[in-house]
Amino acid sequence: MTLHTIETGFFRLDGGAMFGVVPKALWERTNPADEKNRIELAARSLLIEDGDRLILIDTGMGNKQNDRFFNHFGLWGDASLDNSLIKAGFSRNDITDVFLTHLHFDHCGGAVRWNNSKTAYELSFPNARYWSNETHWNWAIRPNAREKASFLKENLLPIEESGQLHFVSRNNESFQKNTALGFDVLFVDGHTEKQMIPHIKLNGKTVVFMADLLPTVGHLPLPYVMGYDIRPLETLKEKALFLDQAATNNSLLFMQHDAKNPLITVKHTDRGVRLNESIPFNSLNQL
Repeated sequence: MTLHTIETGFFRLDGGAMFGVVPKALWERTNPADEKNRIELAARSLLIEDGDRLILIDTGMGNKQNDRFFNHFGLWGDASLDNSLIKAGFSRNDITDVFLTHLHFDHCGGAVRWNNSKTAYELSFPNARYWSNETHWNWAIRPNAREKASFLKENLLPIEESGQLHFVSRNNESFQKNTALGFDVLFVDGHTEKQMIPHIKLNGKTVVFMADLLPTVGHLPLPYVMGYDIRPLETLKEKALFLDQAATNNSLLFMQHDAKNPLITVKHTDRGVRLNESIPFNSLNQL
């Protein structure tokens, strides 16, 4: 198995929204804000090359929306999904599976694109199976008022209509072992209903795709919870349990949204679990 980082782009979001009730004087120490109070974030995906399977975890925002939409998010840098795939030696047609941790637009927007004439939508990965879970899918297609702006129908309905949508099977346990994709999945409910956190075994170590359970290194302190989370007290519990285990097991945390730290380990300290080491991603497959 080989893992590839896929940088789909970089963007900015309001720092206050990203850190909830935490004062700016505290969160700005790790995540400095621009003149509009926005912090720099990544939309980073992970590509798993495993035998004849090529599994892409999350797809970034995509490019279907208009300039007004994207101007709100202060896009920066020149990274793109296609260029990152090419750099890794692949194309969209090579992807066999697209695993979506959850269906907020910055995680699944790139799963669907315009056709060449911009008259209809089509799947960005025509040969892939698309994976969600049934509970979260139903949550997203009938969105609540709080999350409605993040669940965009143009990102979801084409997948459902394609016949290529599959659901990860799960029992009543939060940690589902040995999914059909060859990795384990942790289900968490603080950020949104049944977000999925992949746990991938590589060379005797566990690589965890953090999605929105831990957006950046700045979110390591337990009370540092995003204002976007629908159940912040549940996030507190989920983070505490996960980080304790990650520090004990020396897990490698793949940071989807941290613009500067793609891969980290954490450790126990007298202040709680904190950053141990930031690791260059290109060294991951040699660890």
